[in-house]
Formats: sequence, C-alpha cells, structure tokens
Amino acid sequence: MKKVAPTKDEIALLAPFAGLTLERIHVPASGPEFAAAAAAIKAAGIVGFDTESRPTFVTGDVSEGPHVVQFALHDKAYLFQVHRSDGHPFLVELLQSEQLIKVGFGLKSDSSHIYAKLGVRFSGVVDLNTVFSMQGYRKEMGARAAVGLVLNRRFAKSKKITTTNWSQQELTPQQMLYAANDAYAALKVLEALALPRNALPIMGQPAIHKADLLE
Repeated sequence: MKKVAPTKDEIALLAPFAGLTLERIHVPASGPEFAAAAAAIKAAGIVGFDTESRPTFVTGDVSEGPHVVQFALHDKAYLFQVHRSDGHPFLVELLQSEQLIKVGFGLKSDSSHIYAKLGVRFSGVVDLNTVFSMQGYRKEMGARAAVGLVLNRRFAKSKKITTTNWSQQELTPQQMLYAANDAYAALKVLEALALPRNALPIMGQPAIHKADLLE
C-alpha cells in the first residue's frame, strides 16, 4: 500500500519552516567571489540544489533558463546568476562533479534545461522524489509535502515570486529568499532522512535496492 503524504490542510497547521535569512545568502558577481563560492560548495560535499527560470506565458514558448542556479549548504546558500559569464567555469565544474552530491526535487527536467543553456550534463544528482517513491510514497512528493512529512514544518512557497523575472540583472530580496530556501529545504529533508551516501539514488547510475531506502 502506498504511503500518504500530509495534506495541504494538515501542513497549514504546522509551525513555519525556519529558512535561511538574507545575510546567509550570497550572490557572487566577480571571478574571486565565484572562486570562493565554488570552493565552499565543493568542500560541503552534499548540497541542496535547484534552478529558477524566467517564466513563459505564451503557449509553445520554450524557456531560455535556467537563469539562476542555487546551491545550499547547512548554514548558507550561493545563487549563481547565469548571465554573469565570469561564473560559468565554476558553475560548469560544480554541475559536472560526481563527487559533489546535488539534492533537490523534480530535477529531471533541470538536466535538459542545463544542457540546452550551458552545453553540459550534470552529475551527482539526487532527486528526492525518487527517494520518497522508493519508500512507498507517491512519486511527486514536492518540497512542501516533504518538509511537512519529515521536518513537521510548514514550507511556504509564493506563486507570485515563482513567476517573477529571474533573468533580471539584480535579484530582489524576495527572489533571493525564495531561491535559496528552495534548495535549503531539500538539503534539510535529506539530512533528516539520514540516509548513507552509498544508498542515495544518483540520477543516471544503476538503481540501488529498494530496501536500502526503507526505514
């Protein structure tokens, strides 16, 4: 029998998720800043990951994103704006690294978008939807339900911020908070699951045994 995630009404009753504050969110804008960010991200070993793209509103239009790529550590986050070309060598290295585990929700579509935008395939990726599916939950858990289930907290996501222009030169504080905490929530969920690294289902690698993810 499939396990059931908490409902929206159940989640609404929970205490709020404590996300990263603005002073913990960094947006590199120069070569040295990108180098320092990449070094910190690589040193972390496992990071929360997500991307943001400028939305399309016309049927048939194809997104030109991602425009922002997020990496969340246990106490901070780095937002790489793709229009900043100084950051491309560092971003490509992080995306391609098999040693850096990048964990998030619904990342399968990100792979094709990243390839179209940057011409690289990203490695070392763990989609938490796969983890929960293997544990018996419905395939598309999503960050809100996962935070409610695993952390017993309410993770708020603003649709208004989701549909803002992520390609603009400077991100707003609201965009920074939204983007950073999308990735941060994924990392916190993974930490709470306490799965051994060798049991994580890496995208593109042979599937591990289902029992390895069961409690």
